[in-house]
Amino acid sequence: MSPHSDSATGHRQHRTGGEDGTASAGAHRPAVRWVLAGLSLSVLLSALGTGIAPVGLPTLAKVFSASFQEVQWVVLAYLLAVTSLVVGVGRLGDLVGRRRLLLAGISLFTAASALCAAAPTLWLLVGARAAQGVGAAVMMTLTMAFVGETVPKERTGSAMGLLAAMSAVGTALGPSLGGALLAGFGHQALFLVNVPLGIAAFLLSHRHLPADRPARGADGARFDHLGALLLALTSAAYALAMTLGGGRLGAPSTALLLAAGCGVAFFVRVESRAASPLVRGALLRDPVIGPGLASSALVSTVMMATLVVGPFYLSRTLGLGAAPVGLVLSVGPLVAAVTGVPAGRLADRFGARRMTLLGLLSMTAGALVLSLTPVSLGVLGYVAPLAVVTAGYAVFQTANNTAVMADVGPDRRGAVSGMLGLSRNLGLVTGASVMGAVFAHASASADIASASPGAVATGMRFTFLVASALTLVALATVAAVGRTEGRTEGRPTEDQAA
Repeated sequence: MSPHSDSATGHRQHRTGGEDGTASAGAHRPAVRWVLAGLSLSVLLSALGTGIAPVGLPTLAKVFSASFQEVQWVVLAYLLAVTSLVVGVGRLGDLVGRRRLLLAGISLFTAASALCAAAPTLWLLVGARAAQGVGAAVMMTLTMAFVGETVPKERTGSAMGLLAAMSAVGTALGPSLGGALLAGFGHQALFLVNVPLGIAAFLLSHRHLPADRPARGADGARFDHLGALLLALTSAAYALAMTLGGGRLGAPSTALLLAAGCGVAFFVRVESRAASPLVRGALLRDPVIGPGLASSALVSTVMMATLVVGPFYLSRTLGLGAAPVGLVLSVGPLVAAVTGVPAGRLADRFGARRMTLLGLLSMTAGALVLSLTPVSLGVLGYVAPLAVVTAGYAVFQTANNTAVMADVGPDRRGAVSGMLGLSRNLGLVTGASVMGAVFAHASASADIASASPGAVATGMRFTFLVASALTLVALATVAAVGRTEGRTEGRPTEDQAA
């Protein structure tokens, strides 16, 4: 085992390079920087598509003479498309070729962005945003899958860190860039900004990504259409229940949750009988992949607490105006952007599992400090532990992605990358709803926007106490991997297990 090997996961046969398509230490080296440039732009675009639209909702409501509930679908259509399709498009890339599918996704995203800008009606805009979300699902999923194919294994962590940093940059840039474009050029600019970036991402990817190889496998693997449809509908039902319910279990949300539960049961049954399943049971039983997906969902749930609680605490309790609140909230994504690449290098050097644990410990410590923060410490008392939480998240995300993707065979990288994206997105929508409900309940106020400063402070502290408990659960989940791994050395790979 090389000095750069992860002590928990090791580098088994899928990471040895050669004929399976995995990048060896010398493969593709001259083009790696250009490959990463194209992949980074794709990640930036998908993150920007998520973060830039919400700032334009008040303007869109005026332009189209629509209610807030109606213009909210501009955000929801994108979110639902991404959440419901990430696993399916990842598996499709494994079968038809990741390069051609990624180029198609970039093209769709770019064309849909232009259509969003030109849309004469709200519902055409919503449809264009859904198409944009389909393209984003492809870009978010396949960029990570390409790392194992194009980057030398000793630099995998650094590459994952770069992609995580670009995602954070897109998230941080969205609100501020959107506000500037909205003020200077109108709502069309929110979408037109993607067009030149999309063209650049397409040209870089077309020029430098390796050609697709024919899918391997004697069984002539086919795309699992029924499994993909069931997973898409189930994910969409859950995301709608969490988003539209706002943390309250009304009749529509309850019905959607029941539908999602039935969808899970049907999906498991279909996958157990499929000749070429979308998600193999061996993947979820893997002692690294299963806990990695679970901890990713938990951590994403926690990260939404910073977006749910932060604006109210900063404005209601600390008395900040809109501009200072936006500035303070941008600290978190900026910290993640700065931390991403160094975190990847540390994962390459010290092992992904160790850095995953370190990231979770940092998140737990930061959340605990926030749960104890007195109002008298002001903005600094909130920002400093928030920076610790966000830096820990950047370390966790980079190391966890590296560990989960480390030993996945080339014919399943897209599917596993999609599962990582799905776990993250489901965690985000769960956090927006559940952590929002926890915050409102702890504040003991029917309308959090009019709650007293003291009530909001109490709600903030309790919410981050719950957040620290969730990160402890994630920490215990990942820590158990080391004990399990020691007992499963030499186990069959997921391809053999299937």
